[in-house]
Amino acid sequence: MKTLFKTLFIDHWPRKLLSLILAIIIFFVINKSLTTTKTITNVPVRIENIPSGKTVEGLQSNGFLNKKVSLTLSGNRSILENLNTNDVQAVIDATGKEGEWIATITKNSLRFENSEVNIAQGIRRVSQQNFIVKLTKIVSDKIPIILTQPIGEPPSGYQFIDIWPYQLYMTVSGPEEVVKSLKAKGIRHTFNLNDITKTKLDVLRSSNVHSDVVSFFVPDFMKQIPLPLLSPSPLEINDPDAKHLRIDFLRFEKLKLSAPLPVILYFPPNTPLNPAKVTLTSNHLIENKNGIKMITEPLFVRGVSSLFLNIVKDRMEIAITVNPNNENMLDWSVQFINPRVLEEKYIHAILSDTLDPELQELQPHLRDSYLRNRFRNYMNQLQLYKSDDSPLKLSPSLQGNVITLKDPGNEEA
Repeated sequence: MKTLFKTLFIDHWPRKLLSLILAIIIFFVINKSLTTTKTITNVPVRIENIPSGKTVEGLQSNGFLNKKVSLTLSGNRSILENLNTNDVQAVIDATGKEGEWIATITKNSLRFENSEVNIAQGIRRVSQQNFIVKLTKIVSDKIPIILTQPIGEPPSGYQFIDIWPYQLYMTVSGPEEVVKSLKAKGIRHTFNLNDITKTKLDVLRSSNVHSDVVSFFVPDFMKQIPLPLLSPSPLEINDPDAKHLRIDFLRFEKLKLSAPLPVILYFPPNTPLNPAKVTLTSNHLIENKNGIKMITEPLFVRGVSSLFLNIVKDRMEIAITVNPNNENMLDWSVQFINPRVLEEKYIHAILSDTLDPELQELQPHLRDSYLRNRFRNYMNQLQLYKSDDSPLKLSPSLQGNVITLKDPGNEEA
């Protein structure tokens, strides 16, 4: 026994000690070459076992948080070199948790997508990653969707009129603070007219030749609204009235105004001028017919339908506000006489046309709101043009007690 012990440990001990030291060094060198450290960015974080009636701020409908984390992993080189963001996720267990707490991501928190390779055994250590998780009450509420003025250009040959309905509501569920904030601010949604083709409007126009208005019903893909605090993908407007959502266009054409246009003077109550002494002088632009000053030059209109123009043409006038600025220039605008009566006539005329199936499908209160909104938009959008297709630009001025109305584009005026 002594001989065996002597042979193993004592004989040639310097060489054996050197061999042991070299073996240890080789072990550490090889082991080091087989391990590495790697940082993986944008790792998704999933929350499990959330108490009933609760949710986590920033939690999306798929169970993942809307924020991602970076993890530093140490382990087998061959496994880590092929590991990327799509292969790993961090899972936080919310069992028994309340309010706000600090969650720690450890090796046991990791889940791996590649089931063919036992990745977990190749991970030795995860650098500790802490972040705050806050449980909050989950609520549902209606969020106002405000449809803003669209961007882009309408297709050639068409003029944008309006969007209707101009406000919708969207029922969403999520963290109480997020839903309250969205409800208070509302969500603005903007359409791009460049997404609508001339071919599509031409087809719609040919199917309803009895109307100047072409209604483009908004497809579902244009009703998608991004809400990253609630969902990783856009949510569709779920208001029942969203099925009526349309963008109205008008055939871009010039309509002749067949009646002369009266010109009146409006004196604000605070004006220092005496209305009895101020007169509007006649010139080649203004004629006096039976004591009424009128523009008799042939005028044309854009921005309205022919039906609208036929109803209002005898109830239109140009009003000059006699309240001069520092240069004695005056403002002017197109006014409509008794617009409420004109509005009722317009609605009655539209509803008398039984050839418009789109309007027949609307419920009476929606149809009434839609038509009244269209009429008022026409009043705001009406533009006057001259026979040479240039916009009518008037320049009224006050000199003493005489008002002169000129056309800057016409030297004779």
